Amino acid sequence: MGLLRAARADFAARLTAVGPDQWDLPTPCGDWSVRELVLHLVRGNTMAELLLAGTSREDTLAALAEIRPTDLVAAFEDSADRQETAFATPGALERTCHHPVGDIPGSQLLGFRIGDMDLHAWDLARAIGAEESLQPEVVEAVWASLSPMAAFIGETGVFGPGPSGMVPDDAPLQARVLDLSGRRP
Repeated sequence: MGLLRAARADFAARLTAVGPDQWDLPTPCGDWSVRELVLHLVRGNTMAELLLAGTSREDTLAALAEIRPTDLVAAFEDSADRQETAFATPGALERTCHHPVGDIPGSQLLGFRIGDMDLHAWDLARAIGAEESLQPEVVEAVWASLSPMAAFIGETGVFGPGPSGMVPDDAPLQARVLDLSGRRP
């Protein structure tokens, strides 16, 4: 849970820095604006909560489509609180979750959420011109989770083109994680 809280803190620090005129700025995530990026995180947090509660894949996706908050900062905080509570429930990490990618254990879902929140913290920072450094312990966890997929990560459709092959093995770990996940700082 500590890594989830740290990833949340990385994202929340950037989110609270979003100015009123920055919600429609583009992000490094395809054609997502800042607003759409934050909505993605709100929906991802809610998805984890629902899946950990045993909600079916279909019902979860239907519920996510209905989420259209007007106050994205408050919606993020609320959804992140509910996600943390769901992961703290006894047995949550062992529970089978019916995720859109297939059935996965709660522990894998936790890894997905940590990576999603932290990588998007960098995306949000880049979009609004905020500090881009991420917490090293979270970056290490994201690297441990994603690096085994390096050979095919670009084929998943989730991480852009995947690694560029241009970042040396001795580059700072954050630079390697960003490149592995299709980001080009």
